[in-house]
Amino acid sequence: MSESLKKPEGTLSLQTIAMPADTNWSGDVFGGWIVSQMDLAGAIHAERFSKGRCATISINQMTFLVPVKVGDVISCYTKLLKVGNTSIQIQIEVWDSHDESRQPKQVTEGIFTFVAVDVKGNKRQIPEEVKQKFLAV
Repeated sequence: MSESLKKPEGTLSLQTIAMPADTNWSGDVFGGWIVSQMDLAGAIHAERFSKGRCATISINQMTFLVPVKVGDVISCYTKLLKVGNTSIQIQIEVWDSHDESRQPKQVTEGIFTFVAVDVKGNKRQIPEEVKQKFLAV
């Protein structure tokens, strides 16, 4: 699919603006800052879905496609891929939508896995009725 025809997939879970403190010596936003925004977006989605606290356990298949500059608005879109007994796999896409005068560009995407945890940080079961909602879609 042509990059100009591709659109974000999933739910808009987080949107923020890149600030000067988030950049490296070349003026590009640190990749780690972008990863942290993705992790926040994924956690928001995972915790809402699982009805409780979640922790990141892995990140897979990330490639940075374009640099992000100060003032760029990044949007993190999340989509559930897989739900297990205690874990949730989420695809997270980051799009740069600096302003409405130009087409948004995909910055990166990755697959994050979260595990549902209780207040003590131990694994917990994802409620059966929640899993059934995912399977019904």
